[in-house]
Amino acid sequence: MGKAYLNGQSYEYRDGEMMYEFASRYLGVDEIPVLCHDPALEPFGACRMCLVEVAQEPTQPGRLLASCHTPVMENQYIVTSSDRLEKARKGILELLLSQYPKYRLEAVEGQDPTVFQSLLDQYGVTASRYPHASEPGVSEKTHTYIHFDPAECIHCYRCIRACDEVQGEFVLSMANRGIKSHIIQGLNGTFSEAGCVSCGRCVQTCPTNALTDRYHSKTRKSDKQVKTICTYCGVGCNLNVKVEDDKVVAINGVENARANKGHTCVKGRYAFEFAHHPDRLTTPLVRKDGELVEVNWDEALDVIAARLKDIKGSHGPDAIAGISSARCTNEENYLMQKFMRAVVGTNNIDGCARVCHAPTAWGMQQTFGTGAATNSVDEIPMADCLLVTGANPSYAHPVTGARLKQAVLKGTPLIVIDPVCTPLAKIADIHLQLLPGSNIPLLQMFSHFLIKHGLLDNEFIKQRSIGFEDFANQILLLDLDDLENMTGVDRKEVEVAALIYGNAKNAMAFHGLGVTEHYQGSHTVMFLADIAMMTGNLGRPGTGINPLRGQNNVQGAADMGVQPHQGAGYLDVTNREIQDLYENHYGVKTPRHIGLKIPEMFGAARDGKLKALWIIGEDVLQTDPNSCEVKYSLSRLDLLIVQELFMTETCSMADVILPASSFLEKSGTFTNSDRRVQKVNAAITPRPGTRPDGQIISDVMNRMGYQQGDYDPASILSEISRIVPFFAGITWENIDANGKQWPVLEDGSETPILHRDQFKHPDGKGRFLFYDFEPSPELKKNAEQFPYILTTGRILEHYNCGSMTRRTPNAELVDHDVLLMNPADARKEGVTDKGRVEISSNNGTTHLSVKITEDVKPGILFTTFHFPEIAINHLTSDIFDQETMTPEYKVVAVSVKAC
Repeated sequence: MGKAYLNGQSYEYRDGEMMYEFASRYLGVDEIPVLCHDPALEPFGACRMCLVEVAQEPTQPGRLLASCHTPVMENQYIVTSSDRLEKARKGILELLLSQYPKYRLEAVEGQDPTVFQSLLDQYGVTASRYPHASEPGVSEKTHTYIHFDPAECIHCYRCIRACDEVQGEFVLSMANRGIKSHIIQGLNGTFSEAGCVSCGRCVQTCPTNALTDRYHSKTRKSDKQVKTICTYCGVGCNLNVKVEDDKVVAINGVENARANKGHTCVKGRYAFEFAHHPDRLTTPLVRKDGELVEVNWDEALDVIAARLKDIKGSHGPDAIAGISSARCTNEENYLMQKFMRAVVGTNNIDGCARVCHAPTAWGMQQTFGTGAATNSVDEIPMADCLLVTGANPSYAHPVTGARLKQAVLKGTPLIVIDPVCTPLAKIADIHLQLLPGSNIPLLQMFSHFLIKHGLLDNEFIKQRSIGFEDFANQILLLDLDDLENMTGVDRKEVEVAALIYGNAKNAMAFHGLGVTEHYQGSHTVMFLADIAMMTGNLGRPGTGINPLRGQNNVQGAADMGVQPHQGAGYLDVTNREIQDLYENHYGVKTPRHIGLKIPEMFGAARDGKLKALWIIGEDVLQTDPNSCEVKYSLSRLDLLIVQELFMTETCSMADVILPASSFLEKSGTFTNSDRRVQKVNAAITPRPGTRPDGQIISDVMNRMGYQQGDYDPASILSEISRIVPFFAGITWENIDANGKQWPVLEDGSETPILHRDQFKHPDGKGRFLFYDFEPSPELKKNAEQFPYILTTGRILEHYNCGSMTRRTPNAELVDHDVLLMNPADARKEGVTDKGRVEISSNNGTTHLSVKITEDVKPGILFTTFHFPEIAINHLTSDIFDQETMTPEYKVVAVSVKAC
């Protein structure tokens, strides 16, 4: 800290603080006008609107300096407003106005003024003394969302810098020089041709209407703006939702949010029209005489309560099961597990973590004692090495993907372990492009080289772990030739990667579904934990093991007890003391044996043991593996209840369908991948005929004789804090703009970094655990009949089975799934680019168009699962992770035939 003066008043400044930041902190962000400056970007100093007067003595005449990129010095006297400054700023505005259209001096009717228009009005500038010249450049309005009009461009470079410094796509640049200079997309093409990913950050930062979008999100007038949290992935982006006549009309990123710092992806910013789509379910449906017919809410809820009571009375509580949703709030997920345990009397409750990150929770619980991310994505700049395994965050977690890319562009070494050459893999220092299903032998090889080169934190190992000696001995017994053959990766590449990671002061690891959705997914997570522990990369900034959660509230659903073996707070349902706690809390007896996981629910239904299933927000016929078997299982139920936004494949088999409210229509909390609990605020009232999921659950609880108040997130969160240890200090009132990272102590203090001093095991020590590699049974199938390995994942523009994004203009960007195929395989099978193929597994057949690319190796195929007509999960197998029963989506033996 030092001391300087603002308009004669003494203030303390921070070391390296720029004058604009200094003044904004004490006098407000509007004290100094800016055009080229954006706090999310590096200081640039192009426009000079931010000029201030600076002197070393109060009596001296000040120099005019650009405050956005001039650091504060000790005892400087800074003046932010004067006649001299006003004259200089007017002159700058006049100069900019010389290439600006006169008909755009005022805001467009029905819109708010832009930053530039506001400054023109503030300084009274309506004309320019300089000769007028038309702005060169080409209008570009072919993109689905983003439009460019060169007439209003003032050459502030904010759009170029946002694309470069935030998203890292380098789509925009300035062509020519002087009066002929102008913005271009790529090599003077369209946004799409230039590789635009439609994040909209350029639109949000542009101080004029040179860059706009189809919703005029920047200047659109609205009745109100509501801050809420995105529903599309585990990043937890904060959104400003503009509402007009109780309808969402535009969305922007929240500039000062720690989770996203104003950035969003194409889904978060633009894919909101599903909320008002005519396909929305708006009335309950009950199957009568084989047909689904519309009924009122009372009849639908009465049917559910009566039939569940009857099934419980006739077959016992374990004949009933529930599947909750990561798209629901923490409070709704808590209510659903409470309903199953306290009202029905069964632990048959599970959620979508079963098909994604259950191996993460289980594996990290075995090694660290808790199954959540150890660190935060805003620590990425603190890392000296980044390791990304089995994840494509550029598409599945785009804002985190952009942060990782920015770190790499600034020189941080990146190691990617993935069978597909993802966008991050293309810029990685090392891409270990292994065969699908060979994560464990690759990480064993990685561990071997860490041990061989002595890249170990021996003090950490000694003081904070047990089992390393046995682990190391097992690793060193492995044959490197065998490991190399199993993975298809040269050992020298693995050795180089291990040297980069092991020599880094701080190494930070991220992993995704390419780790967990495997036959040995849980064991792979444990090997990643082993690597972090042996190098001491835990308990401090820029390190750790950080799962990239697939859906927006996967973390929260598990925290709330949506799993059959652990109740709210990850407490063991078989432990008598824990059950006493639950029973005192709920006021009823609760079940003391582990319930059914989702695959076991389907098996029990096939066997006639499970009679009723309540599914919230999951289209299991599209998302779960071996869809034909799932369909048969659902057909065996006496009662299938589905709670949804739209009619889905699963809905078509339901006995009762309940129309739910979307995330834009309800309040509560979501917990992101960083363990950050953030407020979800209803932006609009629920669509007529729909109800929030929490209200529906409460209504059924009351009809079944358990007294539960109406859905109120604040009161339910208070209940949660009394039973979930790491929510002890969370209240609705003390969740601030950036949320709170659990565990939150009773005094409200949060925990950004886990395991600083000890792990969560009773003795405080981490566990080194070794497992032998076992190839997936899928790979043992007839290689002549099924010679290819299919692996699956997401694309940027769509979300899971696409029921929401396909009902937005995102469908104009991508309207079908494609199959990636190596050129050598395409030649062998006689397949052409964009041609159609028939792809078959032991379980089914489907048809896809092909993209020929070297992003996959020969023998490996990749596709996505966003369009129901493709039904890719007809092909996936019923092989599961050995510990958690998470499906192995990433290894499917298939054949390919040109159509």
